[in-house]
Amino acid sequence: MKTSPLILIAEDEDLMRAILTRLLEETGYRVLSVANAEEALEKFAAEDVAVTLTDIRMSGMDGLALLDNIKDIDGEALVIVMTAYSSVDSAVAALRSGAYDYVTKPFVNEDLLQSVKNAIRQRELFRENRALRRELDRRYSFSEIIGTSESLQAVFRLVEKVAATNTNILIEGESGTGKELVARAIHHNSPRSDHSFVAINCGALPETLLESELFGHVKGAFTGAVANKPGLFRAAQGGTVFLDEVGEISQAMQVRLLRAVQEHEVTPVGSSAPVQFDARIICATNRDLEKEVAEGRFREDLFYRLNVIEIHLPPLRERREDIPLLVRHFIARTAREQGREEKAIEQQAMSALINYNWPGNVRELQNAIERAFTLSGDCIDTESLPPRVRDSAAGHFETRDPDGLRPTLEEIERRYIFETLAGVNQDKTRAANILGIDLSTLYRKLKRYDVV
Repeated sequence: MKTSPLILIAEDEDLMRAILTRLLEETGYRVLSVANAEEALEKFAAEDVAVTLTDIRMSGMDGLALLDNIKDIDGEALVIVMTAYSSVDSAVAALRSGAYDYVTKPFVNEDLLQSVKNAIRQRELFRENRALRRELDRRYSFSEIIGTSESLQAVFRLVEKVAATNTNILIEGESGTGKELVARAIHHNSPRSDHSFVAINCGALPETLLESELFGHVKGAFTGAVANKPGLFRAAQGGTVFLDEVGEISQAMQVRLLRAVQEHEVTPVGSSAPVQFDARIICATNRDLEKEVAEGRFREDLFYRLNVIEIHLPPLRERREDIPLLVRHFIARTAREQGREEKAIEQQAMSALINYNWPGNVRELQNAIERAFTLSGDCIDTESLPPRVRDSAAGHFETRDPDGLRPTLEEIERRYIFETLAGVNQDKTRAANILGIDLSTLYRKLKRYDVV
C-alpha cells in the first residue's frame, strides 16, 4: 500500500499549528508538527519529508534560516513559507532563496491545500526525472553494450575518444549488431547529451516522405502540408541526428544530404530559403558503402563526409565469448520485465546458443532468450529455444558460416573452448580438466584469442 506524503510543519503558535495539522490530516497527508525551526531541522534530516510548511517569524531560528539549512541538506527540498500580509517582502526573499511558494495569513484553506498539492506533484516530477536520468545512464553508457571480447572493447575505446567531439561518424555492421545503441551511447556521453537525439531509418520511408522528414516543409508545399514543419535536422538543434541505413537513400537525396552535411543548413520542401542548424550527424549502414561507391550507387564525396570516423561493429558470430554474458543479461532483463525470478540455463542450451551463428546478431539472441524464458519451466533448456537454434544442440558445430564457408580447425577449437567455459561458469581450472589440457595451455590459447 502506498504511503501518503509526509508534511512537516514548523509553527510556534499552538492554535495555528493545531489548525494546520488537522486540515492536512483530514486531507489524507501524514503530518509532523513542531514548535520551532531547530526541531524542524532535526525532523527533516531524519524523515522522508515531502513538503515543509514553515512560518517566517519564529523565536530562535527563523523560517528563512530554516529554509537555508533545509536546502543545504537537500537542494530539491520543497518549502512553503507562511507570512502575514505585512511581511510579504520576507516571502519574496524566501522565494529568491529557493522556497517553492508562500501563503499569507490568514490563508484560505483551499489555497494552502492547492499549494501543498502542487509541491507534491513537483516532488514526483523530481523523482521521475532522477529515475529517467538513471535509466538513461544505464541504457546509454556502455552498460547495455555487453561484452568483454577485444573487438568490442576496441569499439568502447573508440566511442570514448569520439564522444566529446563534433566529428561525423559512420557506424557499420550487420543488422542487429546494435548500431543505434552505439550512436545513443556516443550522444549520451557527449556535451550534447542535454539536447535531443533524433533517429530515423532512411530505408523505411519513401523518398518524398523522407525528404520532408529530414529537411522539413512549409505550409502548402504539398497536399496535406497544413502547417510548417522544421524537419529532423532542425528538431535536433544542439543535439544529434542519427541516420540509420543511410546507404538506402536515392542519388537525388544524397545530393541534398551532402549539402546539409557540408553547410549545416537545409532548405525545407516548398521553400527557397536555406535554414541553418546545429546538430551532430551520426550515420549507420549494413551495406559496404565503399563497394557501393565503387559501383556508382553512393556518392564518393558524401561517403567521405560521413565517414570521418568509422566504427565497425563485429557480428555476434565473431565474438562468441560474449554470448554467455549476453545470455545472462537478457535473462535478467526478461525476468524484470515479466516480474518473475531469474532462471538458470542448462549447459546444453548454452552450448546451442554458443554454437549457433546468429545471422540476426544480438537482436536475434535477445528474442531467443525472451522466448525461452517465457516457454521454459524453472530452468531454460534446449526445448524452449527456437527450432533453428535448437538444431545446433545436437553436439556438433554448424558446418558452415553464413557466407557458405566451412569453419577452420582453429575456429572449431575456439568455439569448443568457449562452450566448455560457458558450461562451467568460466571456471578455467574445471574447463582445462574437461578439455584434457593443463591450465597454462588453456591460458595460452585464450591469450591467442585475445580473451586474457
